[in-house]
Formats: sequence, C-alpha cells, structure tokens
Amino acid sequence: MKTRPALALLCAAVLSVFGTAVLAQTTSGSTSINTESTRLANRYSTFAGSDANSMALVDGLRNGTSITLETTSIVKNTDGTTSTVNTPTTFQPATGKLGYGNVNIALALAEADLNKLGITDPTSTQIAAALNGGSVILADGSTENLQGVLALRAQGEGWGQISQQLGTGKLGAVVSAAENSHSQAGVAQANRSDHHGQPMDMPRPPHPVHPDHPTVPQHPSVPSRPDIPSHAGRPGGG
Repeated sequence: MKTRPALALLCAAVLSVFGTAVLAQTTSGSTSINTESTRLANRYSTFAGSDANSMALVDGLRNGTSITLETTSIVKNTDGTTSTVNTPTTFQPATGKLGYGNVNIALALAEADLNKLGITDPTSTQIAAALNGGSVILADGSTENLQGVLALRAQGEGWGQISQQLGTGKLGAVVSAAENSHSQAGVAQANRSDHHGQPMDMPRPPHPVHPDHPTVPQHPSVPSRPDIPSHAGRPGGG
C-alpha cells in the first residue's frame, strides 16, 4: 500500500517532463514561423511600400486570408498646405494557404511582372492586380491588363509555367533576383566613388628604372711580336 504515493509521484514527474517537452517544441515551432515571416517581410518591404504592407502580404498569402494594403500619398490643399492621405486596398488572395516557399515565389513573380512594365514603386492597387489580376495604368497613360500570379496558380499552372506565361523569364532567375536585390544594391553603392558616380582610376605604378648596363671591359692589347734577328753573322751567311 505504501507504493501508491511513490507511483503517483513518478507519474507526476513523467507528465511534467512530457509537458515541458511539448511546450518547448511548440515554442520552437512558433519562433521558426515568426522568423520566416519576418525574413520574407523584410525582403519585400520596398516592393510593398512599407513594413506593414509587406507583413500583411506575407501573413495573408500564408494563411489564405484577406489582405489590406495602404498607399500613402501627399495631396495639396486649397490653402496651399499639404496633407498625407492613406488609401487602403483590400483583396482576397485567389489561392488558399501557401507555404513560405510559395509565398516567396508569388511575390517575386508579382514584382517581376510589374518591373517589366516599368513599375518599380507600385501602389497597393497595382500590387493587388499583379497578384489577383486586373488592369494597371502605366506612366504613359496607357492601360495594361495583368493576368495575376495567384489567378494563374489557382487555375492549376506550375510556377515555372506562370513565369514563362508572364514573360518574366526563367523562374530560378526571377527568385534569385528578388533574393539578391538588397545585397546587389549594397555592392553597387560600395563601387561608387566621389567623382559623380564614376569609378576612380587607380594610378598606374611607375615603370621600374632599368639599371645601366655594365661597361664591357676592354680586352688587353696583344703584345707585339719581337723582331726576328737577321741571319748576318752566321757561318756561311752572306
């Protein structure tokens, strides 16, 4: 009968350890998800127009929920002053929930689709059109109808097919360009100089001075041959 308290304590200890392990695993999973969301949001903050818009895009595409983006503009009032106006745009992604890898691909393709039209600082309406389909107004006043990255995906097309159909090129190159855009900008800035953006010409090293050639030593003069004595005075000599 005395074994029951010990058994109860053992069960409590096992449950405590199990509960701690489950809590640690849950916390680790949540941290990983938050880190991935933040990483993608930071990558596309310039494209989205703000950190809040970028996070709204990532969360909405990841969870398949409604996305609200805001475009901030400066308007001139009748009295000559200016005011800041935030214009919201709300849309429901054409696809369901997407994994983080697919979220990255969808945003990279949407950005590339707008870039090829000369739209590098899109409004919220233009981003929604690039994702779900719709018309956008270009700088020259003309209108372009976009098929929509998510709309094509919802029709069952693969990401590679979508990239080719949009005319953005190979999918791998599109995704790599989006991932490396910030680092490439940093390298380009580092390569600039103070001479109005032109690279500085490095001075050429001076040519080495060649040593003077040593003087060739003069050959010693050949001694003159001694005169051959005449045969005079020899017996029988003339």
